[in-house]
Amino acid sequence: MSTPYPFTAVVGQEDLRLALLLNAVSPAIGGVLVRGEKGTAKSTAVRALSTLMPELDVVAGCRFSCDPDAPDPACPDGPHEPGAFETRPARMVELPVGASEDRLVGALDIERALAEGVKAFEPGLLADAHRGILYVDEVNLLHDHLVDLLLDAAAMGASYVEREGVSVRHAARFLLVGTMNPEEGELRPQLLDRFGLTVEVAASREPDQRVEVVRRRLAYDDDPAGFAARWAGEETSVRQRIVAARELLPSVRLGDGALRQIAATCAAFEVDGMRADIVMARTATALAAWAGRTDVLAEDVRQAALLALPHRRRRNPFDAPGLDEDKLDETLEEFAEPEDDDDPDPDGGPGGGGGGGGQPEPDAGPQDGDAGARPEAGEDGEPRASGAGEQSPVRAAEPFRTKVLSVPGIGEGAAGRRSRARTEHGRTTGARRPQGALTKLHLAATVQAAAPHQRARGRSGRGLVVRRDDLRQATREGREGNLVLFVVDASGSMAARQRMSAVKGAVLSLLLDAYQRRDKVGLVTFRGSAAELVLPPTSSVDAAAARLESLPTGGRTPLAAGLLKAHDVLRVERLRDPARRALVVLVTDGRATGGPEPVAFAGRAARLFAAEGTASVVVDCESGPVRLGLAGQLAGELGGTAVTLDELRADSIAGLVKDVQGTSRRAA
Repeated sequence: MSTPYPFTAVVGQEDLRLALLLNAVSPAIGGVLVRGEKGTAKSTAVRALSTLMPELDVVAGCRFSCDPDAPDPACPDGPHEPGAFETRPARMVELPVGASEDRLVGALDIERALAEGVKAFEPGLLADAHRGILYVDEVNLLHDHLVDLLLDAAAMGASYVEREGVSVRHAARFLLVGTMNPEEGELRPQLLDRFGLTVEVAASREPDQRVEVVRRRLAYDDDPAGFAARWAGEETSVRQRIVAARELLPSVRLGDGALRQIAATCAAFEVDGMRADIVMARTATALAAWAGRTDVLAEDVRQAALLALPHRRRRNPFDAPGLDEDKLDETLEEFAEPEDDDDPDPDGGPGGGGGGGGQPEPDAGPQDGDAGARPEAGEDGEPRASGAGEQSPVRAAEPFRTKVLSVPGIGEGAAGRRSRARTEHGRTTGARRPQGALTKLHLAATVQAAAPHQRARGRSGRGLVVRRDDLRQATREGREGNLVLFVVDASGSMAARQRMSAVKGAVLSLLLDAYQRRDKVGLVTFRGSAAELVLPPTSSVDAAAARLESLPTGGRTPLAAGLLKAHDVLRVERLRDPARRALVVLVTDGRATGGPEPVAFAGRAARLFAAEGTASVVVDCESGPVRLGLAGQLAGELGGTAVTLDELRADSIAGLVKDVQGTSRRAA
């Protein structure tokens, strides 16, 4: 076994180390989500934590790590004889992003269950992680069906495996630790809320600290055992402090004043549900125990808020992370208990505003810095000429819920929620011979395949004789995530500021829809004389939203260049990920004014998509009393459909009427 990097040798990252240590003191906090750029010691710190966890007493020979003082009465390896136990280190189990469901929850031996009636169960990672740490690197890339299983296990403290009438249940209480790079996409809100604390990490910009990071890493790589030995004293000290804090934890008093501050803080930041209040209370108590105190102070409540609330106040992936610390201090001060005048607080007054442990305020996101800019436009609000100069960016209108856009046919791409696909999860649509290991048995098809051979197999009347050749795999249909490539006209023909604000709002709405449906997104814009890939295909829709926010407009309309750039992007993506299907969303009014023979060239470029069968939708942004219908014509050449900005809304009356009329025509 390789020597892990010492926890105490990690340079900086105080918030990360504190959050992990608090969970070691009080696992009931619910784990840690570590968000940050690559190369910031996220995984190193998490793996190092396992060496600091106190050892466990487990029932001897139990594959499910039962506590000998309170064994699980429903343990599959039970009943357990009293007195027999062994001591071992706490486990840290890693869940790979590409793990199968069977690897996570365990697997049943289907052949023995059918042929012999034996419940032969092989425990999975959830069983291994019981009473330990379950670590998920790149947790935001985890498949949805695995996320659902994690949610169930985290909520109930147990894992259930049920398959063809065979049922197994075992305890699964673990410290959930996840790391992620936000550039690769956000987490589902349900899973986000399951993490007790969250920490944002970034590489230091201080040269001296960066030098120390490199020096320690090189020393560790040269001699891991020797490096660990040099830090053994610090590791032992921290391990002893964790044990002492655990022993002190039941004696820590959480007074009514601290509880009122916790409740007021959660209410002030409008977090959903009551889990935030509970996590804050447990975190503040653990902070007091870690400091060797038996009373929770205002500074504990403040630090608990900074760790427990940022990920719970984000309503969508475009909200800026972090908390407004001024608002936090005002709330804590308003609901602080009155102080005794004879004993003033030397640390800065009520509310703990002067206490330590605060985090630097994160970037608050885009600001209103362009409100005074004026577009070059005539009295009707349109640009004076199609070749108008570049205009400063405008802010997007508020996003809305869009109508469902999907790719026709059945795919086999990454799990998601947009388009129909053959998947390992979903409704059963048929059966086939297994290709490799059997994962989902189709019982009826298996019995039907075995039935004609019973006499030849000497069936004695005691049961069905089933052989491997009879087994049938269930085929299932679910949903997949697509590559949604946005191709946005940023030219002067659409540059009236009010209209561009609506266009950006529509694209923002589609981005939010793509986030909810687990899509990859890309963004191509065209204006002036060329097109640009503003955002290569990624899972980070908030990165796309940031690029959209700063998108400049103006100039001519090189529609053909935009379509050809999009076509080239899709060609490259097909080589990288052939199974993920594309949906092109072209946002334009249909005009083409850039380049030689702009209209003819645009038509030829559009027909390339139609020839390849690429699904496309044109969002028609034309406005005004006189409309040319160019976007509709372009949609016809693309082989796709056209919707107006109004029809794009899920609750649009115009869109509803259009859908009803289309249904009526198909029925006729």
